[in-house]
Amino acid sequence: MLVPLTRQKFEQVVPLIATGLQYKYYWGKFSNFLQRLLISVVAVVVILFATSVFKLEFASIVFVLWVVSAFFWLWYPVFQASMRNLQCRRYKYGGFFRGRVLDWWITDQLVTKQETVNSKGELVIVENREKQINLEVGDDTGFSIEFVAPLRSAHKVITRGQIAEMVVMSNRSDLSSIEEFSDIYFPGRNLWVSDYPYLRRDFFNEVGRRLREDQQNKQERPPRRRRREED
Repeated sequence: MLVPLTRQKFEQVVPLIATGLQYKYYWGKFSNFLQRLLISVVAVVVILFATSVFKLEFASIVFVLWVVSAFFWLWYPVFQASMRNLQCRRYKYGGFFRGRVLDWWITDQLVTKQETVNSKGELVIVENREKQINLEVGDDTGFSIEFVAPLRSAHKVITRGQIAEMVVMSNRSDLSSIEEFSDIYFPGRNLWVSDYPYLRRDFFNEVGRRLREDQQNKQERPPRRRRREED
């Protein structure tokens, strides 16, 4: 099932400003935080040095630059997530897709490769691999999507035939060509499968709930009887 979303609904489920989960995603590991903190320190030192050497008189501008630089480590994840959200919002149309898991499999993805030397002086290549879950989700019309995300222990409950929901994006009003799609939600398990959390999950769950209720009401509604034509 593929239901077009209004522009208002689409922009609600795909936020412009980073959500908490998106901020956490781009916050990264401790090494990423240290890298941003180092950039902040260097930028602040450069600004203070330039101010003292060149006797800059634009106090307000210098102060703004100082604040932006000093808190670079804090606001930069928001900027990264917001720019990624903006890439999705540039699509003109969005749709709510509900299908089923047609197939799934596990693969190994090469993340990094390092060359080092062991105690014997021999060159050793160290590969860092990450297990990923591959999902094929489709519906009765023949439409299907292949989705890849890092494997998590919670994914062990996924089986073939489970209902899966997501938001798809397109530049065509009839959604005949899908350009991008979001993370996947399994309503039966209350489980999200994703790498980057594209959606406002509270809004998405509300949209999905209403569509499920509408579909159920249509199935339960008795067919109307035709009035007998008078002779």
